[in-house]
Amino acid sequence: MATADDEDILRRALSENQVVVTLDADFHTLLALSQATKPSAIRIRIESLRAEELSELLQKVIAQCGSDLEAGAMVSVREHQIRVRRLPVT
Repeated sequence: MATADDEDILRRALSENQVVVTLDADFHTLLALSQATKPSAIRIRIESLRAEELSELLQKVIAQCGSDLEAGAMVSVREHQIRVRRLPVT
């Protein structure tokens, strides 16, 4: 999926009931503009995380936001803040 465009990634995540994890704001924009109810997307807004740090962060986000992610949400993660917006965004 490294060369897939954003819309293809969202379609695949939807069809496989997966959550998109990204550094890219485009996924949240596409979800908002399309009034989509799924898939969920987690946007990491912290630069230069090592793999272990990212893994720990994602575990924390999933533990804290799991029900939102299952229902359909856009999650934005900063160093000291996790923000959740349920889909569709109105």
